[in-house]
Amino acid sequence: MRILVTGASGFVGAAIGAALGASPLHVGRLAYRGTLPVAPSSVDGIDQNEVCAAADLNSAADWSAALTDVDVVIHSAGRAHIMDEASMDPLAAFRTVNVDGTLRLARQAVAAGVQRFIFVSSIKVNGEETLPSLPFTADAEPLPVDPYGVSKHEAEQGLQALAKESGLEVVIVRPVLVYGPGVKANFRSMMNWLNKGVPLPLGAIDNRRSLVALDNLVDLLITCIDHPAAANQTFLVSDDEDLSTTMLLQRMAAALERNPRLLPIPPVLLTLAARVLGKENIAQRLCGFLQVDISKTKALLDWQPLVGVDAALSKTARHFQRHS
Repeated sequence: MRILVTGASGFVGAAIGAALGASPLHVGRLAYRGTLPVAPSSVDGIDQNEVCAAADLNSAADWSAALTDVDVVIHSAGRAHIMDEASMDPLAAFRTVNVDGTLRLARQAVAAGVQRFIFVSSIKVNGEETLPSLPFTADAEPLPVDPYGVSKHEAEQGLQALAKESGLEVVIVRPVLVYGPGVKANFRSMMNWLNKGVPLPLGAIDNRRSLVALDNLVDLLITCIDHPAAANQTFLVSDDEDLSTTMLLQRMAAALERNPRLLPIPPVLLTLAARVLGKENIAQRLCGFLQVDISKTKALLDWQPLVGVDAALSKTARHFQRHS
C-alpha cells in the first residue's frame, strides 16, 4: 500500500514519513515543498524514488504526478495557525490554502483512484475552550472561532461532501496542541524559560488542558491508514491525561532536570494584566480549559496512546537539550 504524505518537511509530516519508512507494511511517498532532500538511496527509510515535489496548496495545483499509484493520502500540509497574523484578510489567506488547496488535492486523489484521504485538521474546529469537566467530543457541533479554525471546518465539510459524491473514504483527525522532539513556538519557549531558570508567574493555575505527544498522533494516523472502522469518521486525539498549566511546567522541568521557579500569582491577576496588555488570547491559553474526550477514538479503533506524558516530555527534553 502506497501512502502519500503532504507537508513532509513539517513537524508532523516528517514524523509520519519516518514512521512509514520504518514500516514493512507501507510504502511511503513524501511530498516536500522547496528543495527536495537528497540521499544515496533513502530518506528516513523512504526510497529516494518516492520523494517528490509538492504542489502549491491552492485551487490550481497539479498533484497528478505525486498521486500516481497512491492508495491513501495523509494530508498534513496547510497554512498553520499564526499568533501574530500579518495578513490583511486572514480568513481569505487560510481559505486559499486550507480549503481550496485541500479540496483540489482531494478531487485529484479521487481521479487518481485513491481509496482513503486522512485529513489532519485541528481541535479549533470544535472551539477555543471548554467548561470544566465538559470536554469536546468528536461528534459535537463544531464551533470554530478564529479564521484558522473556520478554514479547517470548511475543509472538513468539503471533504465530507466529496466522500458522499465519489465514494472516497475520508478520515478526519483533530489534534490538540502537539509536542515532541523539535517542537517550536510557545512550547519551545516554555522549555527555554524553564531550562534557564526564569521565574514564571504560573504557579497557581488549576485549569486542565489536553495535549498530544507527536508519537501518539503519528501512531493514530498510521492506524487510520487501513482500519476499516476509520472510514468516514472524525476522531479527536490526545495523551488521555489532562494537565494544568502549572502541572505541565512542573513535569517539563523534571524532564529537563531543572527546578521550576513558579510564582503563585492568582490567575485572575494574570488575566487582568493580559487584558491591559491586549494579550487576552495568551491568558486564555494559560489559564483556560481545553479538554477532549477520546473515548470514541479508543473504542472504535481499539487504540490507546502509544506513550505516556512523562515519557514523551523526557524525549522532547532530550532533543531540546541536544539542539538548544
